[in-house]
Amino acid sequence: MNLYKTIIVIFCCWICSEAVAQSHTYNNREHTKNLPKFEKRRIHFGFLIGINSNNFIVTRKNPPLINNDSLLAINPSSSTGFNLGIISDLHLSDFFNLRFTPNLAFTSRTLSYTYQTFDGPKVFQKDIESTLINLPLNLKYKSVRLNNFSAYFIGGAAYTIDLASNVNADNLSTNLSDIIVKLKRDDIVAEIGFGTEFYLQYFKFGIELKMSYGLINILHDDGTQLSTPIDKLRSKMLLLSFTFEG
Repeated sequence: MNLYKTIIVIFCCWICSEAVAQSHTYNNREHTKNLPKFEKRRIHFGFLIGINSNNFIVTRKNPPLINNDSLLAINPSSSTGFNLGIISDLHLSDFFNLRFTPNLAFTSRTLSYTYQTFDGPKVFQKDIESTLINLPLNLKYKSVRLNNFSAYFIGGAAYTIDLASNVNADNLSTNLSDIIVKLKRDDIVAEIGFGTEFYLQYFKFGIELKMSYGLINILHDDGTQLSTPIDKLRSKMLLLSFTFEG
């Protein structure tokens, strides 16, 4: 969570400084507008490169099961991954666009199980890797263009397919290291974010920060020692994207 807060604070400060700089430039001297007819096009395309921080939202069963009473806590932690995708943007009005941005995400998450033993608390970590196909459909609300700069808010939903889903794998081992935490293949997430855009000579460059929250339980509980204590497992992702649109 500290990583999320740090990125958001840095990004907000950067947006504010850029907006002030652009406003100062606009008020003091006239600049030639790049791509003056860009926002009049009905549809345009592009691509994105992103850095993600993917995590889980864990809900434990309450009360804990008797055969798991030595389990003190389950804590998720995130790792850094990356996204690659394409952009298709439909111009609806002067302030609204509809965006479809299918992308491929490579992510990793960790579940840390803290057990009470005779030697004190012991932590067992289970790494879970995923390769996700994300199919987001977002509505974008943008500000008035200020010279070669604009800002926007974005929100919507996405359908996600986990290509690394292992719901059909055998999971008969009693060794914690060999037990698989099975995740369902399909997920639906809600998305919200904001960003800035810079109109350059030949294309529009954007920086976007978006948060995604899973709406359904993606845990496939097959009765193992690692999945049984969990009631619900939902996805959460912070994505910092760099967009190039022409």
